Formats: sequence, C-alpha cells, structure tokens
Amino acid sequence: MALDVDSAKATIIAYCEEKSKNKSKFYFNDFTKLFPDEKARAVKKVLTALIQEEKLVFWSSGSTTMYGLTGAGKQAASEGED
Repeated sequence: MALDVDSAKATIIAYCEEKSKNKSKFYFNDFTKLFPDEKARAVKKVLTALIQEEKLVFWSSGSTTMYGLTGAGKQAASEGED
C-alpha cells in the first residue's frame, strides 16, 4: 500500500498537536505506529518533507534524535525557535 504523502503529513501534524499538551518531542517509532502497514522508510520520507517545510524540527540529545512541532516545547525559546 503506497503512503499518501499529503494525508500522512496531516495525520502526523494532528498527532503532534493532539499530544502537545503532554509532550513536545516525539520518537521516530511514535510515527511508525501511526502507519503500521507502511515501511519505516516511507514514514521517514514524510517526516523529512515536514522538516523541509519547517512544520517539524529535529531535536538531538547527541544519542537520540526526536521530532517536534516548530516553535513548541520548553527549549524552543532558548534555542531561538520562537
């Protein structure tokens, strides 16, 4: 089953906005669970497109990479994202 990119983008943004009350950063596996029938590579391409559109941002602790909505979270202001 081919992943509809526009639909997948909307699903990912909606998921992040819904969960943003509790957390601002998400693991890659959080997004693969949204699309259980898709390969991880297809989900990664959608996330990359959202980052290029500046709707999502990468966050890295050095050992872990996470994704978050642009401008969301406690560190956004300190990192100049606001």
